[in-house]
Amino acid sequence: MPGAHNSSKSASVEEKSNRHEADNSPMESRHISVAIDRPEAEVYEFVVNPANLPLWAAGLGGSIELVDGQWLADSPLGRVAVEFAPHNQFGVLDHTVTLPSGERVLNPLRVIGYQDRSEIVFTVRRQPGMSDDEFAEDQAAVAADLAALKILLETSRRD
Repeated sequence: MPGAHNSSKSASVEEKSNRHEADNSPMESRHISVAIDRPEAEVYEFVVNPANLPLWAAGLGGSIELVDGQWLADSPLGRVAVEFAPHNQFGVLDHTVTLPSGERVLNPLRVIGYQDRSEIVFTVRRQPGMSDDEFAEDQAAVAADLAALKILLETSRRD
């Protein structure tokens, strides 16, 4: 029959593609966003500067320093390196965090402008072996960080 397919086979392929190879745990993402009453360029320039991270990103600890061209932060997991995507006009603020183990974690982050306001969107990805509770905790931590960023930028208006 034209257009017919074996639905059990395609479901199996889809299920397999939505799992981490290492431990077969679910692969999933959640987008956490907040509107900020500041222009896109202002939000972008503040966030892209790693020196500002301690002011709003609690997960990276309370300090960050530039050492030999690399941004290093003291996090709850230990000393981590933070590297942002190259400066760009598209609002892409993706950053890679290199953990003490050497594992590199990509964190997709965007700022999207709308008139004189912005929305910032962080994609939280479930890491291999992460429990539902740990995934929920990560999402809550990102939401708290973005809320802190919003308050910081909106209360430091430069109009």
